[in-house]
Amino acid sequence: MFKIGQIVSLKSNQELRGAVIEIIPGQPEDRCTVFLSGTKQTFYASQLQPETERTAEYEHLPVDYFHARLTALQIRHPGLSALYSLNAARVDFIPYQYRPVLKFIRSDRPRLLIADSVGVGKTIEAGLILRELQSRRDIRSILIICPRPLVIERKWETEMKRFDERFTSLDGKTLRYCISEMDKDGYWPDQYQKVIIPYSLFDETLLNGKNGEKKKYLKGLLDLDPAPRFDVVIIDEAHHVRNPETYAHKVVRFFCDNAEAVLFLTATPIQLGSDDLFVLLNLLRSDLIIDRESFSLMAEPNPFINRAVAYVRSASSDWIKNALSSLNEAAATQWGGLVLKNNPEFQRIVGLLQKGEISPDERVGIINNLESLHTFSRLINRTRRRDIGEFTMRKPETVSVDFTPSQKKLHDELLEVQAKILALLHGDVNVKFMMTTICRQAASCLYGLAPFIEDRLTGKLDDLDDVDNNNGILDAKTIEEIKGQVQGIIKQAENLDPYDPKLEALKKVVRDKQKLINNKVMLFSTFRHTLNYLYRHLQSDGFRVGLVHGGVPDEERRSLRDRFQLEKTDVSALDILLFSEIGCEGLDYQFCDCLTNYDLPWNPMRIEQRIGRIDRNGQRSESVIIYNFVTPGTIDAEIYNRCLLRIGIFNSALGGSEEILGEINREIRDIAENISLSAEERQEKFQQLADNKIRLLREQEELEEKQVEFFGIRLPANQFKKEVEEASSFWLTPGSIQNIISCYLKTIYSKEQELILGEKALKTLRLSQEARNRLIQDLNKLPRETTPGYREWEKWLKGNDPLLPITFDSDCASKNPKAAFITPVHPIVRQSAMAFDTGNMAAISLTVKDNSVPAGIYPFVIYQWHYQGILEDVILQPVTLSEKLNTRLVQLLEKAEEMASGLSATPDSSALNELDNQHRKLWSEAVETHRKRTEEQVNYKRESLNTSHKARISLLNEQLSQAKEENIKRMRNFQIANAEADYNGLIAKLDAAVKQADIRFQQVACGVIKIEGV
Repeated sequence: MFKIGQIVSLKSNQELRGAVIEIIPGQPEDRCTVFLSGTKQTFYASQLQPETERTAEYEHLPVDYFHARLTALQIRHPGLSALYSLNAARVDFIPYQYRPVLKFIRSDRPRLLIADSVGVGKTIEAGLILRELQSRRDIRSILIICPRPLVIERKWETEMKRFDERFTSLDGKTLRYCISEMDKDGYWPDQYQKVIIPYSLFDETLLNGKNGEKKKYLKGLLDLDPAPRFDVVIIDEAHHVRNPETYAHKVVRFFCDNAEAVLFLTATPIQLGSDDLFVLLNLLRSDLIIDRESFSLMAEPNPFINRAVAYVRSASSDWIKNALSSLNEAAATQWGGLVLKNNPEFQRIVGLLQKGEISPDERVGIINNLESLHTFSRLINRTRRRDIGEFTMRKPETVSVDFTPSQKKLHDELLEVQAKILALLHGDVNVKFMMTTICRQAASCLYGLAPFIEDRLTGKLDDLDDVDNNNGILDAKTIEEIKGQVQGIIKQAENLDPYDPKLEALKKVVRDKQKLINNKVMLFSTFRHTLNYLYRHLQSDGFRVGLVHGGVPDEERRSLRDRFQLEKTDVSALDILLFSEIGCEGLDYQFCDCLTNYDLPWNPMRIEQRIGRIDRNGQRSESVIIYNFVTPGTIDAEIYNRCLLRIGIFNSALGGSEEILGEINREIRDIAENISLSAEERQEKFQQLADNKIRLLREQEELEEKQVEFFGIRLPANQFKKEVEEASSFWLTPGSIQNIISCYLKTIYSKEQELILGEKALKTLRLSQEARNRLIQDLNKLPRETTPGYREWEKWLKGNDPLLPITFDSDCASKNPKAAFITPVHPIVRQSAMAFDTGNMAAISLTVKDNSVPAGIYPFVIYQWHYQGILEDVILQPVTLSEKLNTRLVQLLEKAEEMASGLSATPDSSALNELDNQHRKLWSEAVETHRKRTEEQVNYKRESLNTSHKARISLLNEQLSQAKEENIKRMRNFQIANAEADYNGLIAKLDAAVKQADIRFQQVACGVIKIEGV
């Protein structure tokens, strides 16, 4: 008498309703398994009655309350299909910054490496992910680990205030206190639940503990039981932990192993070799990236996938053939054959390409889908600057300044004698690397280096004497000749002509800039001796100049940054700020639009990091100017002219292939450090590099630019926007959030008057003491939070002021920091959502003018579908008797008005039966698709797991067979047993996911809608 999916109620209690999910035949009657009150329960058929036999209790609602009911459903049951962090922070809406948010919440485990280009806004992306997590679960403790300069300048503290979060930076003493309290009480202190810690505090004592004064033992992190467990751990500039031997790495691993969610942020993986990338991914997801062998196996298809992406991006005449060829090569690798070929998405893309005729829209989709095939794509978010467009125009200027004759003579002889000494001391093996620094120092600033030349060279001479005395292998005559040359160089340095044409050229640049409204100049040099020299001379010429390097105290560094940001008319302002490389990492100076490279790193990505300090999201000027100082006749000039300029880094942000850029960087160093090459040979090798790899890089980027010009759009950028639009929900917009609060307040406030005052974005909430007391009662029903928003809301409710400035608009919130910013995670929104009984059936009659659906009167119902399986999701599913209306109903509900009279809000019984049949059909099809997709995903994951597991066991067995010591054998056997247990546990979870794949449903609303043509 019943069927699967049918809604039934208990005869003994008609308020208890649920869906039949299984029918068990039996005598004298069948039994039915019903999903009731969140659990599966079994009843005899005689205990149940069909829902249609029950007199339905519908709650007829006005349109604003109907909308509020749907908003309440989305607040109380977050799904993967909707973003809750939109309009939920004091930041601008930028679609691409939500890409990692979507990837994070849809991941099988909340862990992600955000490896976006410099200036894209990784800190904001991390904040948006926090917001999204807070809408879905209770987030109480957050740990941010970052370089010390970012702590000094309070970058994270400042940025997190835009998300209404307050963080505390820990010094060594406070961190030691937290460990002590954790050891005594088993709890991390409440006042330090949201903290920022610099890498510089991570040492052996912190990790392992040590004996302190008076034989008192200082506990380390590894001594703590239980270990401190943070809800979220964020590792900024994560490349700092790429060396597993450092304590920074070991401490970060400790915190990550004991965290629920983990985010790694790094400017780009370009500078990371595959081994470094393995270390980071192993740290992030040791359950997937187990060892180097399995990592290498997994990585094999990726170069071919990247090549396929490049072909699709290029849209050249033969792009389809080339992309297919690259995918076949990817599938021919060991991992490709075992895993990639079985991926349903891979099979779908190959089938689409084999079809041959691809529309522009399909090609855009293929780019995105191909990138998802990258074996580490679910672990890494990579947004390139080239994909999102330029923030501003870069205007590079080359300032070429020749050596004077005396400078040239000193430069050449210094390098010559340094090479001779190093060759005598070390042979040819280490000379390449050791010569690099002196070459670059001399090219940067001979005047700054001059005071140190005597100490540097005479120290080397002492080393030669020691070698001579101890071994007797060096020719005494040669040593004496070198000593004579050294003395000559020292005398040249002491008598160097004080006129420095490079310094004078810099002063001209600075003077010209001082004539403009924005007079700020950032200057970078790799070498402290250069910076000190420039600081003295610029200051003596009357410029207001500051200097930042690793030795500058924290408070002074912070003060310099604040002064640099002041308007030029302020007497305390700085005009110029000099930086060592420490100024490149993570800090934002978008208020400055002029950067000077007094010397240049050889690594293109280091240059990109420098430029990224000013060419970033938020830059106020239409263009930024980049002055590059070079001295002809130096290796630096060769690299600049033949490599760096041709790469195009000074004109636009780097795009292109990461593999090619990595190879270019390595080859630049190999050529530059090879002192056995003559000047002509070095030039020839740099030219070969430019003609080969750099040309290939430029061709790829030019193809992408032609694509932009041809289509008039940036394909990936449009894809980002489309993804965000698809994840946007009308029921979570600022207007809908304001509506649910208004409806909530009306239910508890008897007076008929406006409680949210103001037509503009900045509004005022006005509540009497009585109403605030009622709101306090509802607030106490929610889990208590430690967020500033919760505390400030509670404080206002308990206070005496009936007025509270509020806003629902992110732009207004940025301009009015004292206003309460009402977002989906604000306590009043949670209170409002909990106040609506979403278990009751809402009923409404509506009318709307629209031409997309034929005019007429249509009954409808709305269900809430709960997807069960690998990733759970919750969606609102409309059901009508018109296929066209099914796809449009949600949009029409957004603008429909309440029917004044003459139309019942409840469809008649025959219409409800038809709608039930239609729902049954839609639900059955969706369940079948969902189960099939889950099975495909599980099979793919199982194949991946099998391959990784076999590689891991093979490696451990090999190590076991080679082990001679008994304790090593025991350890390997233990590791093999653990690996087998982990594998079996994961396989069991995958098997369970297939069995659990289902869609639970609940009817939440019904009504009729009258559609009239416009």
